Amino acid sequence: MRVGVVFPQTEIGADVGAVRTYAQRVEELGYRHVLAYDHVLGADPAVHRGWPGPYDVTTTFHEPFVLFGYIAGISSLELVTGIIILPQRQTALVAKQAAEVDLLTRGRFRLGVGLGWNAVEYEALGQDFATRGRRIEEQVDLLRRLWTEPAVTFHGRFDRVTGAGLAPLPVQRPIPVWFGGQSDPAYRRIGRLADGWFPQVPPGPKLDEARSVVERAAAEAGRDPARLGLEGRVSWRDSPEKLAERAATWRDAGATHLSVNTMGAGLGTVDDHLRVLEAAAEALQPLGD
Repeated sequence: MRVGVVFPQTEIGADVGAVRTYAQRVEELGYRHVLAYDHVLGADPAVHRGWPGPYDVTTTFHEPFVLFGYIAGISSLELVTGIIILPQRQTALVAKQAAEVDLLTRGRFRLGVGLGWNAVEYEALGQDFATRGRRIEEQVDLLRRLWTEPAVTFHGRFDRVTGAGLAPLPVQRPIPVWFGGQSDPAYRRIGRLADGWFPQVPPGPKLDEARSVVERAAAEAGRDPARLGLEGRVSWRDSPEKLAERAATWRDAGATHLSVNTMGAGLGTVDDHLRVLEAAAEALQPLGD
């Protein structure tokens, strides 16, 4: 099980020095990857009365592709989007950005994608919130073609490409596409299309139920369910020992990857996050590959 960290988007702030310190130190501690969440815009609760979302216009988010271009230049970490809200973005542009990150990391990149939940953000980016599930399936097909073919002609419901392609192509052809989601339609989509997935439920009966839907959909699509990667997530709450216990349940559930999340733990500075991650790294060392 490869162990990485969740980049503390909402708490690290805008200081580039803090970003550099964080990335370099987590690599020194032996973590294998950095996973970053995605939001382009936050909604203003003063305008959107009764706003229910966990993030708003005051919540900080570094743009993952640009962030990863910077981190690729200062570390050898694998970089993971967990997730990019794919249907609200232009498909060909995502293909280009992902290919560039893959080149800069020398093939140490996974593109995690998902549907998102923020209709305000979709509106601002000029995309239809209602068709996002149908669009993402078409997008993944087009992404893989753009990453593997020098010239592509593709006329779909949502995207049209006529005799065009990326140069340079990425190192990984195609780049691994991992999916988020926590519904039966999402699980079926994972089984049909994904290289790996990020379960939103912990090990136990709910994960077993989700996995059964994923594996059945994979088999029906003629794919080998055993080839799907699975990344668990554990959040810092109390002690390194408790964190290691929760991590072990993911290992025993067959997780290929694990991310340690320190957001929401009441840590004030980047040094606080790194202090916790240092203790976690020691406790998790027996579980990593």
